[in-house]
Amino acid sequence: MLLRQLTALPAVVEVRRGRTGVGAFTDYQSVERLDIWTSDMSVSQALSGLPNVPVWYEDAERRKALASDIGADVAIIGAGYTGLWTAYYLLKAEPTLRVVVIEREHAGYGASGRNGGWASAIFPLSLQHVAKSSSHAAALALQAAMNDTVDEIGRVLRDEGIDANYAKQGFLSLARSSAQLSRARTAVRASETFGLPHQWRLLDAQEASAMVAAEGGVGGLYTEHCAVIHPGRLVRGLARTIEALGGRIYEKTSVTDFRRGSVITSGGTVRARVIVRATEGFTTQFRKYRRALIPLYSLVLATEPLPRHLRIKLKLDHRIAFNDMRHLRTYAQVTADGRLVFGGRGAPYHFGSKVCSEYDIGDAVHEKIRATMTEFFPALNGVRVTHRWGGALGVPRDWHPSVGLDRASGVAWAGQYVGDGVATSNLAGRILRNLILERDDDINRLPIVNHWSPQWEPEPFRWLGVNLGLYAAAIGDAEERLAKRPSRVAHVLELLTGAH
Repeated sequence: MLLRQLTALPAVVEVRRGRTGVGAFTDYQSVERLDIWTSDMSVSQALSGLPNVPVWYEDAERRKALASDIGADVAIIGAGYTGLWTAYYLLKAEPTLRVVVIEREHAGYGASGRNGGWASAIFPLSLQHVAKSSSHAAALALQAAMNDTVDEIGRVLRDEGIDANYAKQGFLSLARSSAQLSRARTAVRASETFGLPHQWRLLDAQEASAMVAAEGGVGGLYTEHCAVIHPGRLVRGLARTIEALGGRIYEKTSVTDFRRGSVITSGGTVRARVIVRATEGFTTQFRKYRRALIPLYSLVLATEPLPRHLRIKLKLDHRIAFNDMRHLRTYAQVTADGRLVFGGRGAPYHFGSKVCSEYDIGDAVHEKIRATMTEFFPALNGVRVTHRWGGALGVPRDWHPSVGLDRASGVAWAGQYVGDGVATSNLAGRILRNLILERDDDINRLPIVNHWSPQWEPEPFRWLGVNLGLYAAAIGDAEERLAKRPSRVAHVLELLTGAH
């Protein structure tokens, strides 16, 4: 249908270090001291001076580290969405279970606290590709499950009293050129032919501009199956709920290895019947999973709260998730307090699948994201950007998310969401509950269950291939601007990856 999963903006092979806050969460107090925005400082200089702090961050309670050997029924590695949703659903189903979550930093440190806040029904791989590897009926069931998952998140938040600023108002992908509009029409026809006539709605220029008044809008695609959230509030609310249900979360505890029945950590060994690997972009830090996926960085900005009159003028007085149909992915939402959050994947892939907090920010890439934001909305020139941050997401070789349980080893897993994990992690958590507790459910037969992706190529081929792919997506956008028709380069890239 539409979203390219490589990056958001032209890739930059060399990423310059930010001047402050290059270590993850090194100076939170500076978030409250935005005096770097002085009248004699350019926008670019001010942007490069911002620390690496998500707008979603809160100096919340921190939990103790593991300090001894313990036993559990289920040990979960990683306190992001996947780990927390799994713990939540296990404890709701079996309150007597001993569920332990182990986290190297703090709950929501990784992508779960650093994303753009879309809980969408988008699956990173096209349904046509899913159908080829499973069946047409299975692909339809997967999309139906994804649609329901958006609502399921809202139900849980309501039932548990978690205020995560959940708002289900849908997702708009703007067409801002004739080539993009042509692809929008093709996407709607393909969805209807596949058997999903109501998944997407084609908008004309007037309809699209009435929803978001971005520069150059000529139409768009809209789906109701998307909500926006406050990622930090979601992850913190889930963590507190899990503890109230009897689960235990240990922070500042590094997992050095895991094998059948044992999770070895910096503070002791956790003996457990089932181990869940919920490490997403950090998976490659375990040697045996070095080529299982690649970590790609997504970088984000947030503005100061926009005046209401400006939001009304730009049609940003809503909580609709939106982007445009460029091949290099962007994403945006307006927060409950009126900030514009605008992100993209303009950072390069780093040799050897390296994950490092210094990669969370990059002056050149963040500046490109800011420039794209003001290209959408020229009226935002001069509006203060108050936060910038980034984080690693996990991409498998075939772009196919996976969840499963190997009963022989007692190790379960879920992840490799290609950046669409806010909702998919909830679905994965429910599937893991079923597999671990041996509960029969239709979602256990979805094509993501026990899917095995091929390994990525060894270096340097992996580095060359991924970064060339990033440039190919950028070239596709340039081709469409010049030729005024859908890009042939991007079409070939889509055929090779299956991404959409």
